Parts: sequence; C-alpha cells; structure tokens
Amino acid sequence: MADATTNGTEAAPQPSINILAQYTKDFSFENPGAPRSLQSREKAPNINISVNVNANPMSETDFDVVLTLDASAKEGDKTVFHAELSYGGLFRIQGFAQEHMLPVLFIECPRLLFPFARQIVADATRNGGFPPLMIDPIDFAQMFQQRMAEEQAKAKVAATN
Repeated sequence: MADATTNGTEAAPQPSINILAQYTKDFSFENPGAPRSLQSREKAPNINISVNVNANPMSETDFDVVLTLDASAKEGDKTVFHAELSYGGLFRIQGFAQEHMLPVLFIECPRLLFPFARQIVADATRNGGFPPLMIDPIDFAQMFQQRMAEEQAKAKVAATN
C-alpha cells in the first residue's frame, strides 16, 4: 500500500490542469462585400487581430476561461471580412499555490485553448471564400505581463488622486 504522507505530514497534491469542457461561446463571421470581395486583388488586405482573455471562478477548483479573437481585414476603409470568436474552456485547476493561479489562468489555460480557436477562425475564413487566416502563435506570458503592468500603473494613478 502506497503511503500518502511524507515524514508524518500529508503530501501536497500534485499541480494539475484538466480541461473539463471546451465550447464556442460566441462566433460571428461577416463578408459584407460578397461576392465582390472574393475577386482577386493586387495586394493583400490589412489584417488586424486583437486578443483578450477573461477568467471567472465557477468553484474553488473550477474556472471558466474565455479566449476572444477579433480579426478584421480591410482594404482602405472597406471591410473585406470580420471574424469574432469567444472560445471558452472549463478548467479544473488543483495543487497550485495561490500566487501562481493568475499566471495559470491567463497564460496556460489560453495557451491550451488557442489551437482550437485558431482552427475555427481559419475554417471560417476559408469557408467565407478567402485563404484560411492562420493566426500566428500568441505569447500569452507577454500579454499577461503587459496586463499586470497596466493594472499596477492604474493603481498608482488611483492612489495619487
């Protein structure tokens, strides 16, 4: 029989991240200029992609993490296509120290969701008559650090007022 204690104390649970469910929360694809937008063009449209991550606790160990991708292609002031996707996952996170929870929620969880969300956007643009939009990998750690720096700056401004 395996002993679950070390020197008479209970062993801490091993850190784990489990995906309980993945889902499309909201999705929209617009091709407002069709069929004209499908004609060949001399140069590629300007593509702008924005990314956001939100996390909400569902219980002590379960969290709903939503990755939002917003991609638009424009030619001048005309929209060629616009795709918006909110793709979520229900995660069970156990065994992490409290100070590690935010990085797990805002770096590791979206990193696990991203390939699925990327594929949905690529399929939608291809099905809309365009080459598939293959979004480059996202550095969620850098996004998280930037977000934390912005929140610290806001807190400093609020403290001085």
